[in-house]
Amino acid sequence: MSTNQTIDDQKRAAAEAALEYVKPGMRLGLGTGSTAEHFVRALAPRAVNLNLTVVATSERTAALARELGMKVSDLNDVRHLDVTVDGADEVGPGLVLIKGGGGALLREKIVAAASDRMVVIADAAKVVETLGRFPLPVEIVPFAWRVTAERIAEAAARCGCGQNLMRLRGGEAHPFTTDSGNYVADCAADAIPDPERLARMLEAIPGVVDHGLFIALASVALIGTPSGVKTLDLPRRMAG
Repeated sequence: MSTNQTIDDQKRAAAEAALEYVKPGMRLGLGTGSTAEHFVRALAPRAVNLNLTVVATSERTAALARELGMKVSDLNDVRHLDVTVDGADEVGPGLVLIKGGGGALLREKIVAAASDRMVVIADAAKVVETLGRFPLPVEIVPFAWRVTAERIAEAAARCGCGQNLMRLRGGEAHPFTTDSGNYVADCAADAIPDPERLARMLEAIPGVVDHGLFIALASVALIGTPSGVKTLDLPRRMAG
């Protein structure tokens, strides 16, 4: 294996390794982001013969899948998925994730929670010992967004995060809007020592729709490295 792999090469290798988790007749969730797009492109030539039912986590992914010849189903109709394959912005201990850099965190979490198994694909730089270097995305309703952002910052401080700097994605003049019509507030936490506690506190804030902490959802992570794809797996008692 070449040690001259680019980050994109690592993403592609992880995405292609995830094809091993796709079996005929599966109901499959398709993630959002650059690594997930590699997976969708690798999957497309096989999808028809595998007789898959696919659900997308964003309008962008749905459009790509249709462009590549796949029929995209509605989760309301499918209801339950066998596997979801998605990327991550950070992969921490116990496969706790930060997701939402692409703005699809709410739909990504809904789809992952509807799946028996979530397979994470990422490059080696995404693996961290402590979450928080990547700003934590929090999806919030537009109404009184400043008040909500202030309460998110307060929660981060109370949880012992390294910092709690808030930024409205896109800025006030042209705020980024999710597929569900909400805003995203990014919290530059630097370090999140207790993701579970922060998740609980964020979920209690009126105005917060959901957050990018994915806890107890991923069961395996395929990490592209310069020396090949590394598998991070949970102990069986945790993964079930």
